[in-house]
Amino acid sequence: MIRSMTGYGAAERAEGGVSYALEVKSVNHRYLKTSFKLPEEWQFVEPALEKRLRALLGRGSIGCTLRIKQDAGGGASPLNLAAMQSYIDQLAQVGLPEGVAATIDLAALALLPGCTELPEIDDATCTARIALIESLLDEALAALLAMRRDEGDALLKDLRRATAEIRVQMQAVGERTPLVVDEYHDRLRSRVEVLLQKGELELQEDGLMREVAVFAERCDVSEELIRLSSHLDQFSELCVRDEPAGRTLEFLTQELLREANTIASKSNDAVISRSIVEIKGLIDRLKEQVQNVE
Repeated sequence: MIRSMTGYGAAERAEGGVSYALEVKSVNHRYLKTSFKLPEEWQFVEPALEKRLRALLGRGSIGCTLRIKQDAGGGASPLNLAAMQSYIDQLAQVGLPEGVAATIDLAALALLPGCTELPEIDDATCTARIALIESLLDEALAALLAMRRDEGDALLKDLRRATAEIRVQMQAVGERTPLVVDEYHDRLRSRVEVLLQKGELELQEDGLMREVAVFAERCDVSEELIRLSSHLDQFSELCVRDEPAGRTLEFLTQELLREANTIASKSNDAVISRSIVEIKGLIDRLKEQVQNVE
């Protein structure tokens, strides 16, 4: 079944005096695009998260954010005092106007690049951290995928309504087309008879039939209706497949519109033209909706 590209999932956990919160957000995108916001000392887990996202998601713009908070009483990261002293020495050389005194905010200074020393992480710690974040990601992705499936179900219902309405209008066009030829034949015969009466000429039946045959060939849309029906069948099949089908559905809507435009150019009847206007409006609805499909 189709899935939407819009979704949200989150997971939280507290372990070893540290609170972890991971969020995953997904919005529409033509391809699969990922972005990560991770604490500096956790950047090494990004490749594992990237691999996991690509394994479960077909397309969409995916944002993954990890927040880590040390509980009260937890150990603080060591400061690089030499780096802080270097910043202080450089600031002391800044010339100030006479009578102006400067103060240095050590808390702000500690946030400057190089002032906080990241602890060395061994292989066992790296493996444990990756496992922890992957577990959080799986939990958040489960919620995100559930939301995408729910929205996909709603999209599927709307797509089915639109395709069913298109078929109704197609049937109306197919039923109307032979009548257009008959009406043209009758109109042409009436006009010719009027001209013949005035000119006292003899009607050539074979010439009249050739003209009607040419008109019938010019306005025949049976092939276009067959292709429209085939595209709609394929559209419906793609909507119930398990793999992502959004890009293929977008292509099919373009083909549907192409056939509708061809019918519009061939039609020489107000009733058919109204049906084609309805069909093109429904195809536009399909185009808008499938842009949300994974």
